[in-house]
Amino acid sequence: MSSHTYTLLASCSDRVGIVAKVSEFIASHNGWITEASYHTDTLSHWFFMRHVIDANSLPFDIEEFRQKFIPCAEELGLQWSISDSDVPKRVIVMVSKEEHCLAELLYRWRAQDIQFEIAAVISNHETMRDYVEFHGLPYHYIPIDKNTRDSSFKEVEKLFDKYQVDNIVLARYMQILPTELCQQYASKIINIHHSFLPSFVGAKPYHQAYERGVKLIGATSHYVTGELDAGPIIEQDVIRVNHDTRVEDMVRLGKDVEKIVLARALRYVIEDRVLIHGNKTVVFN
Repeated sequence: MSSHTYTLLASCSDRVGIVAKVSEFIASHNGWITEASYHTDTLSHWFFMRHVIDANSLPFDIEEFRQKFIPCAEELGLQWSISDSDVPKRVIVMVSKEEHCLAELLYRWRAQDIQFEIAAVISNHETMRDYVEFHGLPYHYIPIDKNTRDSSFKEVEKLFDKYQVDNIVLARYMQILPTELCQQYASKIINIHHSFLPSFVGAKPYHQAYERGVKLIGATSHYVTGELDAGPIIEQDVIRVNHDTRVEDMVRLGKDVEKIVLARALRYVIEDRVLIHGNKTVVFN
């Protein structure tokens, strides 16, 4: 079994024979399915599928696979995509002043714990420049204020286009992206929010949590939409606190959760384990 694989993601209205038809197509070309995952949402009657295929078992490349698979996909009404493990996904990381999430991603990138490329880092502060350039990565400082906001985000958009990235990761980037940019890059921008959404949306969630007297604090990684902190959730986790946990303690404890949740979410996206349906996700993790 080779390490070169194609990952097929698909979803459609549930019906009899979906798995059989897709598997039959792959088998008819001597394709070897090395991993298979399925889920049906019983309320919406929507079916989700993930197949990992040994690329070397097929007599053609991924482009020919796409062409040959079209009739099968159209017959089933599939929404689908296929990716090649030999083509690492390109990512832009955006950050402000907090370095813990960025540091976690840089570590996992350098250690090849997650197989992806960091194309560049964008920040609205100069704080991280030396740290990022030490890793040999381009660093783009684009300040944001109320007078230059529109033009600044036009510069950000130009960088997205320049680097031709698959995903953008907001690693504690403390600016709200314009709605138009969120729409243009729908299902490509991943955020980490420092609360267990949908609780404590927006600014200073740890302060909100402290005032509410919660016993659990958490972090949420989600896709970015035009509505603040309301996009489809990819991953979450929590840590327990109590009545004598101060706000500053919550911030310190929360950072550990934030960086792990963001790294997990990015892994799921990079490995094509996430399917979006409405404002929810199915994550084959």
